[in-house]
Amino acid sequence: MPWYRWDGDDLILDCHLQPKASRDEFAGLHGERLKIRLTAPPVDGKANAHLMAFLGKAFGVAKSQVSLESGELNRQKRVRIKRPQTLPPLPDLTRPN
Repeated sequence: MPWYRWDGDDLILDCHLQPKASRDEFAGLHGERLKIRLTAPPVDGKANAHLMAFLGKAFGVAKSQVSLESGELNRQKRVRIKRPQTLPPLPDLTRPN
């Protein structure tokens, strides 16, 4: 199973989060998940909030259009991005016709 899938106009990402990194960035693949490094600590939901903002900016949507579907207290997360406006240069990320 790939690390992303389209659900209509929404994009579903399977992510592996690395909190407390030196910078915010997409870091390639971690197994069958997209690895994302974030500067936020994994305390009181700060990393999750930072992830929503980071993905919103990367995909050209408001952070309110990014939602956590699973993995709230885990590094393994599933995220829904509602109608992404841009697609950042990520491995194999293509939109179906």
